[in-house]
Amino acid sequence: MAQGGGGRSDFFSREEISEVQDFPVLEWASFIDDLFPYDLSLCLSYLCISQGYDFFYFVQQWPGSYCDTKRSCCYPATGKPATDFTIHGLWPQYNNNTYPSSCNQRSQFDETKVSDLISRMEKSWPTFNCGKKSTNTKFWTHEWTKHGTCSETVLDQHAYFAAALNIKDKVNLLEMLKNAGILPDGKFYKLEDMEEAIKLGTGHVPGIECNHDASGNVQLYQIFLCVDATGSNVIECPVVPIRKCDTLIQFPVF
Repeated sequence: MAQGGGGRSDFFSREEISEVQDFPVLEWASFIDDLFPYDLSLCLSYLCISQGYDFFYFVQQWPGSYCDTKRSCCYPATGKPATDFTIHGLWPQYNNNTYPSSCNQRSQFDETKVSDLISRMEKSWPTFNCGKKSTNTKFWTHEWTKHGTCSETVLDQHAYFAAALNIKDKVNLLEMLKNAGILPDGKFYKLEDMEEAIKLGTGHVPGIECNHDASGNVQLYQIFLCVDATGSNVIECPVVPIRKCDTLIQFPVF
């Protein structure tokens, strides 16, 4: 078998696997820490998950489309956000159209690490979820745990959130659409015109996701842009996310 750093094997032997199978569940974590010289959360069952990735999807959502559904929405404690796209997330992806997820459960979201970013996050990255315990902090925790931890080898917690905020500041989607005469006025617009407006503004083809309002109308929901692995630059998407939209979609008021 191949040898890892310090003479440790990179793989489990049959004897070690047999030993693991006999271990009670509650003893698994302790055993793996001794057996494998990497973070426990990177080893699940007999499969070790790499934190590598190829690029990011930077996803922004239109609040009017989130709210104008059967589930409705709730504004965060800071009040109704400004009429603008808001950040959903910065998601590491692979070029083969798969993605890593929840790569390091030990790396917890710590608001003190992003204290200088909080005001920007409240403005640009709010939650609209109506859950009893739903808060901005819960939303950011989810995004860090599921997605941010998978880019931690490149972007630490502060750098991850700062990268998303900086991209949003550089890429004004609402302005791009308005420049093409596409306004959040409840009217229907051609999907291809929306795509072209964003391509003209960014230089790259976006992915557009739709949802349905309470009456069943197809509406603009989320816009996907691709960002390089450093989290700095918008790039051509290695894989453009395919989302079901009609040729005419509504741009609801917010």
